[in-house]
Amino acid sequence: MSRARVQSWIKAGLVSVGETPAARPSIRVREGADIHVTLPRACRLREQPQPEPVPLDVLYEDEHLMALNKPAGMVVHPSYRNTRGTLLNGVLWHVREHETARPGLVSRLDKNTSGVVLVALSPGTHERIQRDARAGQVLKQYLAIVRGTPRPREGVITLPLRHDPVDRRRMAVAEAGTGAPSETRYRVIAEKDGCALVQCELVTGRTHQIRVHLSACGWPLVGDAVYGGDSAARHALHACRIAFPHPVTRTPVQIEAPVPPDFALDRFET
Repeated sequence: MSRARVQSWIKAGLVSVGETPAARPSIRVREGADIHVTLPRACRLREQPQPEPVPLDVLYEDEHLMALNKPAGMVVHPSYRNTRGTLLNGVLWHVREHETARPGLVSRLDKNTSGVVLVALSPGTHERIQRDARAGQVLKQYLAIVRGTPRPREGVITLPLRHDPVDRRRMAVAEAGTGAPSETRYRVIAEKDGCALVQCELVTGRTHQIRVHLSACGWPLVGDAVYGGDSAARHALHACRIAFPHPVTRTPVQIEAPVPPDFALDRFET
């Protein structure tokens, strides 16, 4: 559910802390408090994701985790707008005969971003990979095609991000001292006809981080109409590589997703 919807429930007196109605969304709640919500009659509860025979491109799989090559246009996780046919529905079908498997998405991609998605097959595996990510041991690299000529050709973008106050589906650069700290490393690989092929590495993993950071620097992604690029079938962003210590064996793992044909990489001489 959206934050705005929950706030409307609080303001309508549908949420209580203990036996006291919450006066406003911003009140502080003590640890261990009981929060009661009276759902409106028109509220439709979201169903648990169900297994579906969705085709998957499996890049790596063992008893602890999977890595998938997500095509552009596929939604990763069910939502109120996309309840069926997602990547997670396909994963649940894929592991349906493994009674102990409890799939959890370690990494997520926007609908129109292609590339590697990592899936843990148990809560313990999920937590170990997340712990390694917080320790800086998980490398995530992307390829992007942008409008403009990035200068310098290699650098680090450190702009804090927040939800756009006008449209919370978008992210925006926050004022200094506010927002979530965000860091993207980039390197120009090739340039041609006013566009550049850029390799990006996520140091932090905020929503839409690469798209917002590059656009804020004057280099919007080709096809990203949301953040200042032109309108196309999809924005030119591909999660090409992930590297991390295996959560159980601790041996190094590196997984690469081939660049899809619609990424138009052939315009550059690399």
